Amino acid sequence: MKVLVVNGSPRAKGCTARALEEVIRVLNAEGVETELMQIGSQDIRGCLACGGCRKKGRCVIDDAVNEAADKLRGCDGLLVGSPVYYASPNGTLLSFLDRLFHSSASQMHLKVGAAVVSCRRGGAASAFEVLNKYFTICGMPVASSTYWNSVHGFTPADVEKDLEGLQVMRNLGRNMAFLIRAIAAEREKNGAPVMENAAFTSFPDGK
Repeated sequence: MKVLVVNGSPRAKGCTARALEEVIRVLNAEGVETELMQIGSQDIRGCLACGGCRKKGRCVIDDAVNEAADKLRGCDGLLVGSPVYYASPNGTLLSFLDRLFHSSASQMHLKVGAAVVSCRRGGAASAFEVLNKYFTICGMPVASSTYWNSVHGFTPADVEKDLEGLQVMRNLGRNMAFLIRAIAAEREKNGAPVMENAAFTSFPDGK
């Protein structure tokens, strides 16, 4: 069992990293391997809407997005962390996720998704909501915790004082590991559920 962890913060050792670290520690203790990708400081542009990924099976821009897609093939879950900028996730992370999910949606089904956000004071709930929508459009079960998955603080030292936030991270790790094991057991016993994809409503008649 393995989870790909994506840190969307440009600060590799900032508040977001501290939150992810708490989840990673529990996942590892639960027997789930983790691999961290630090993408927040990379030059990652948004989707070109070129449709090339439908022909090539991967994004035409060969950067960290394709690297993550390759890694995800061997993973059972995806954990994403972001700082809160203007009540939203980091723009670099959003560009990364737009392209990753558009080019690799077919391999996301039944992988467990989880999001973590860090903020100084406000905006955590709206940023958290944005990240969870990536998971729910691709049939990914979403791991939850005992509160919304956020920590508060301006520095990692501040986050250490957010005892409830760190507790939420640990409970998230336990729930994520449990979901991954449960899905693996059910898949082995009964297989994966059949997904319908025939209908595509676009209202071309204007009604």
